[in-house]
Amino acid sequence: MAPAKALSKITTNITTRSKTQCENTNPNKAVDKHVRGKRKAECSPSKDKAVKRSALINLTNNYKKIIETRVTKPTKPITVQAKILPTVKTVQKPKQNENLAPPPAPVVNKIVTRATVKNIVHCATHTAVKPKEANKENTAPVAVTTKKRLSNEFEKSDGSLYSTALEERYVAKRPTTRALKQRASSSSAIDDGAKSTNNLSFVALQLQTKLNLGNHEVPEGVTDYDKENWDDIYQVSHYAMDIFNYYKEKEKEFPVGDYIDKQICLSKWMRSLLVDWMVEIQESFELNHETLYLGVKLVDMYLDRVTVSKETLQLVGAAAMFVASKFDERIPPMIDDFLYICDGAYTSREMIKMEANLLKVVGFNLGIPISYRFLRRYARCSKITMNVLTLARYILEFSLMEYETVTIRDSLLASASLYLSLRMKEISGWTPTLEFYTGYELNDLRNTVLLLNRAISKPPKSQLMTVRNKYSHKIFFEVAKTPLLSDANLF
Repeated sequence: MAPAKALSKITTNITTRSKTQCENTNPNKAVDKHVRGKRKAECSPSKDKAVKRSALINLTNNYKKIIETRVTKPTKPITVQAKILPTVKTVQKPKQNENLAPPPAPVVNKIVTRATVKNIVHCATHTAVKPKEANKENTAPVAVTTKKRLSNEFEKSDGSLYSTALEERYVAKRPTTRALKQRASSSSAIDDGAKSTNNLSFVALQLQTKLNLGNHEVPEGVTDYDKENWDDIYQVSHYAMDIFNYYKEKEKEFPVGDYIDKQICLSKWMRSLLVDWMVEIQESFELNHETLYLGVKLVDMYLDRVTVSKETLQLVGAAAMFVASKFDERIPPMIDDFLYICDGAYTSREMIKMEANLLKVVGFNLGIPISYRFLRRYARCSKITMNVLTLARYILEFSLMEYETVTIRDSLLASASLYLSLRMKEISGWTPTLEFYTGYELNDLRNTVLLLNRAISKPPKSQLMTVRNKYSHKIFFEVAKTPLLSDANLF
């Protein structure tokens, strides 16, 4: 049974970064409209307003309202003491008890005569050392240290840690026979270390073969994108291929099964409503797209392992977005913000408990390969335009609401959405470059492309319009209005 239509309450209690900047400006001056840093559709929630509603309207909303009174404690003024620095040339004098070597006398170039040579020889003969003492002195390494120079900016003692590499010099002599014998006796330990090193290298070689590391050989007819951007530090072309080979191998560790039959209280429609609400959260808080994809993935992994009631489903979605924000955002929203957009249906204790439970279920492993990262990599390698990439992003984000896509690998979803956008824009088909970098042939994409094309071709529903309205804006090139194709014209 379809839920009743909800009345959305538009409130202004949540403060965003752009709103703070507008409040700090002079009120007497007119505020000019500027281009938004984060893109948003016209029909989506405005930048300085957040939607306060339940995810599934009257199906899963907890009608127990929680009203918390916040008592703000007056903050004490912070006093900072000014730091008085000494003058540049002030240096602490050494104490009298300290035994410091006198400064070396300046070297003066003199003319060497016979008299000076005789004096030098005479001094050398009277200061001769016994043979045994000489051997002891020769065996021990001699450390020649010079007096540390003090910094010119601050007063420091002689034990200061601020010393340069030139202030301490150590001169070591050749190793003695005793040291050589010790090295010979420890040859067995060196052999054991070599064996362990060989074992580590064998494991590394197996890992390299398994993940196909270092294989940057590009076949003929394929554009070598990494070689063209080899000197660009932001492209990490030296190991970008290895990174995404590792991502594809890592996908097997995060499987999601067909869990809807195990969820007694849930349905596919309720999951679609929840994902649409999560997209609205991403728009309201101006979060990254990676945060949205990771949050949806966490919800699917949790529902695949735990049976959830309809009253708790919205709490799972809010906790998933809360965890994903901490993982991907530079400044994640606070827990009070997520409680507010849930319309007071849950308490702070319930949110924290759900967050801990969610992390335990997924094993605290948040490095999940998501389809959005694969899509950006494949689009760069094929050098497609921003218009085509935005259409692929619309198809991929729309697929989040389709339950049939939860069991498909993220790299395959990204490849299928990119191929479908190329066909809808009538640019090209599945090129050898895309086949090389994605690792999928056209036959591998056929079923997924048909599934995605049917999803975006469905008649729009009023409860699931967030993604469609978002990509109908001019900033997103109005890609949601692109003419659709029939299944017969896709291949």
